Amino acid sequence: MKYFLFLSLCCISLTSVKAQVPINKIDSTLKNGKVGYHISCRNKNIDQNELTVKPIGFESGARDAAFIIRGRVTRALMDDLNNDGYPDLAVYIYSDSNAVYGTVFAFISEANKSITVCALPDVMLNGKVNTGYKGHDQFSLLEGYLLQKFPVYKSGDSKDKPTGGIRSILYQVGKNETGGFRFNLVRSYDTE
Repeated sequence: MKYFLFLSLCCISLTSVKAQVPINKIDSTLKNGKVGYHISCRNKNIDQNELTVKPIGFESGARDAAFIIRGRVTRALMDDLNNDGYPDLAVYIYSDSNAVYGTVFAFISEANKSITVCALPDVMLNGKVNTGYKGHDQFSLLEGYLLQKFPVYKSGDSKDKPTGGIRSILYQVGKNETGGFRFNLVRSYDTE
């Protein structure tokens, strides 16, 4: 009986460990020459985390950005996302405890004088690319572009076995109607 109880507790422990992907706190400085960003996020609670981004080497009027996010930060990278010659910051965030559903916040440098936040649009809201989407997002930066990849699920696929290949979506940051920034979908394609 003791052995059965011990085995049952081990199975419960293993199940609960598998249910949540551990994500460590982020406290990093990324620089390109004298300019860059310091990013920090404790990643304690999936429902509420404070994300802080501090510009480094910007003009004295540049302000820090600090706000509450739903999710946890997994990575931050620098690239020139709007092709203006100034380094921008991309922050990868997953909104669930299994790190399945991801998004990206970009912090766009405006001539190293200030930063403006730009969020990746939700795939579920885009009828051209949302068919077969069930998360498992992966992100990377490619010379000024953001690449999002995820497996495509066909009708009847189990959650662990998608059979529709991989969808890749290429985005570039551009100006929006109000003078801010947005991610524009450049191209999407499916591969087997």
